[in-house]
Amino acid sequence: MNFQNIFALLILVCLPFYAQMETQKASYNSAKIKTIVIDAGHGGKDCGSIGAVTQEKVVTLKIALLLGKYIKENMPDVKVIYTRTSDKFIPLFERAEIANRNQADVFISIHCNSLPAKKNNIKGTETYVMGLHSSEENLSVAKRENEVILLEDNYSKHYQGYNPNSPEAHIMLSMYRNAYLDQSILLAEKVEHQFKEKVKRISRGVKQAGFVVLKATAMPAVLVETGFLSNKEEEAYLNSEKGQAYLASAIYRAFREYKNIVEKSPKHTNLTERAITTSAIQKKEIYYKVLLSSSTIKLNTSTPAWKIVKGLETVQVKNGYQYLSEKCSNYKIALERQAFYRKNGFPDAGIIAFKANERISLAAAKEISGEK
Repeated sequence: MNFQNIFALLILVCLPFYAQMETQKASYNSAKIKTIVIDAGHGGKDCGSIGAVTQEKVVTLKIALLLGKYIKENMPDVKVIYTRTSDKFIPLFERAEIANRNQADVFISIHCNSLPAKKNNIKGTETYVMGLHSSEENLSVAKRENEVILLEDNYSKHYQGYNPNSPEAHIMLSMYRNAYLDQSILLAEKVEHQFKEKVKRISRGVKQAGFVVLKATAMPAVLVETGFLSNKEEEAYLNSEKGQAYLASAIYRAFREYKNIVEKSPKHTNLTERAITTSAIQKKEIYYKVLLSSSTIKLNTSTPAWKIVKGLETVQVKNGYQYLSEKCSNYKIALERQAFYRKNGFPDAGIIAFKANERISLAAAKEISGEK
């Protein structure tokens, strides 16, 4: 496939959802989490991954319903919407449309992983956001999930000609940049933290890949792989009431933490400090950086390509390393730096926000600073 064809495919993949995402930004920038859509992966004629005795569609529905139950019981201010509540086949585009139509603030898609028999010793959780895959393993997960569209009638119409059997199509899809990448990563990190620290599962970290269902959603969105049905021990855990309850409660706590951060809950701020801190001081605490790249391995930043970066900072995170630029005192400057870096060797550069050296969502930062 030549460059012109690849570029055309990229346009076809990206443009249909751009206007909808721009409209959705306005509601999300209110920094209030009012609606969550919980997506139980697969269903009906689509069984998903299959273990020795377990079907993915069954496990995902049970975890999804439990997650919704916990949110309803403990967060009555949040409206919970399910993409399915029974063993029903729902096309991927309809799952995204449910979230977009209801102007959801968060979309969480729940799945179970699987690998060939020769890799049945591998286990652990993974949480994905929309982005460029860094390994063939990440790509294979996305391919498996995206192939579901082949079960749909007239799938090429609904996905603008996207063909899950085309390697080039997967590359183009993964290059699509979600406007809510930073918020999605924040939520994904919270999910994996809860899995590892509270539920004591093996966390394989936050990852990026091109998922059809995530691309089509116009809000922060994650796809959670709760474990491997191809692993005998993990299949037993996923199939148990205890395992399902623990995993659902972990995702619930992650969502609660994410909501508190976005809304600047008093639970995360000392009340005495809140009483004496003025608006001006809070604004000074806000700054931005450009996230140039993320990698599971440490990159060589001594090459010429990195020489243009001011104040380069390498940050080690749970799933690898992140490479950040200099501090930007306001969002406008950050946008200018992002544009510069994208034109000079970092096409996936994004903007992330900080308050008092702690990462927060862009929506929250812009609300505090009064920026648009």
